[in-house]
Amino acid sequence: MRDAPDLKQRLARLRRRLLATLRRPMFRAGMRDCLPLAIGIAAWGMVAGVAMGKSGMGVPLAVLMSFLVSAGSSQIAALPLIAGDAPMWVVWATVACVNLRFLVFSYQYRPYFGHLPRRNRVILSYFMGDTLFAIFLRRFPQERREPGQVDYFWGATVVNWGAWQASVVTGIVAGHAIPTEWGVGFAGTMALLALACSQLRSRSTWIAALVAGCAAVAAYALPLRLNIVVAIAAAVAVGALAQRARPVEAA
Repeated sequence: MRDAPDLKQRLARLRRRLLATLRRPMFRAGMRDCLPLAIGIAAWGMVAGVAMGKSGMGVPLAVLMSFLVSAGSSQIAALPLIAGDAPMWVVWATVACVNLRFLVFSYQYRPYFGHLPRRNRVILSYFMGDTLFAIFLRRFPQERREPGQVDYFWGATVVNWGAWQASVVTGIVAGHAIPTEWGVGFAGTMALLALACSQLRSRSTWIAALVAGCAAVAAYALPLRLNIVVAIAAAVAVGALAQRARPVEAA
């Protein structure tokens, strides 16, 4: 009998905390900034869900994979390997290679979240994504701690992660009813492209973007989609060199 009142009290405390979080200005700002991109996120998630639904792995396993991996590129890269009964180490290696870009994201987030406890940083790392990364850096271009950054991250995460998982699960369940010829993933690609173009605000970012595009095309023949990793590494290196050369030019 005591468990019921305790449960009610916990639920009431959780409800109060959620309402207090929703009232925070930076939390709402994160949701507001990410909301226009929800359509593109959902389109890309639908593509991943349809591919998973048609892979033959079964709905429960596909849904579990979506929540555990939570990365569209690596999910799609792993599907043909799983369907082809590839060794598990090959699947893990492929997913790790495709997701190497998150190491770059983590390094970029360090000035903002490096002071947080490790447990909090581990939780934040699960929700990192391409769209969220671009939105956050657009809001906080200066690499320094500012009030409300964590709230902003979580506000954008609610929209980004929620739209992604909802569309992936929908695609898994309705995978056989949505033809791949519809090309719904193109909407997601265009949304990410528009977001990336909005970040080109200086000569160094333009140079980095151009180098990344050329590197991705030049390394397209690499296996396991390693051209993505090559493009990111080239862009980071060139961008860092451009930023370092700027004071010299000014002098």
